[in-house]
Amino acid sequence: MFKLGLTGSIATGKSTALAAFAELGHPVFSADEAVHTLYEGRAVPPLSAIFPQAVSCGTIDRTILSQLLIKNPRRMGELNAIVHPMVREEISKFVENARQQGAVLAIVDIPLLYETGFEHGFDGVAVTFCDALTQRRRALARSDMSVEKLKAILAQQMSQSEKKQRADFLIDTNGSIEQTKEQVRAIAKICLARQT
Repeated sequence: MFKLGLTGSIATGKSTALAAFAELGHPVFSADEAVHTLYEGRAVPPLSAIFPQAVSCGTIDRTILSQLLIKNPRRMGELNAIVHPMVREEISKFVENARQQGAVLAIVDIPLLYETGFEHGFDGVAVTFCDALTQRRRALARSDMSVEKLKAILAQQMSQSEKKQRADFLIDTNGSIEQTKEQVRAIAKICLARQT
């Protein structure tokens, strides 16, 4: 089975690319969705101990947590020390389940794949990218996004150019969704030919 990591900076089309892989019938995993689930479940007790203000109705409120981290970015390390090992566990479960189901290609979307050293263990990494103006427009169109929050997120992320240099596959999302899907189909075809 070929294990493909998918990453890219904020608002560069990762979700669109992941959905395109899923449309082809391949099992996919979203680290963001895993974090959402963790913030409603087993990550609540340890996070509530260090970020009590972020607890709302028994879950972690992502908006409040983001505001706390924008005010004090150095606390990101405390958050990551708790959440990242849990996400790694979920990824391991997903990969093993995909293997047991007989999948020939499995895709794992991790926004901070390079920044956190998650690229090890994958057979290849695909990076989504777009021009800076498109990225900014897409990001600021999100209901929960502000200029301040976008700056804070970008400060935590490796530059698009560096991610592109490290990638095994590139997905240019400047064009139409269909053009993105065409690139995904081509990458899937290559991965299938290289499966281990």
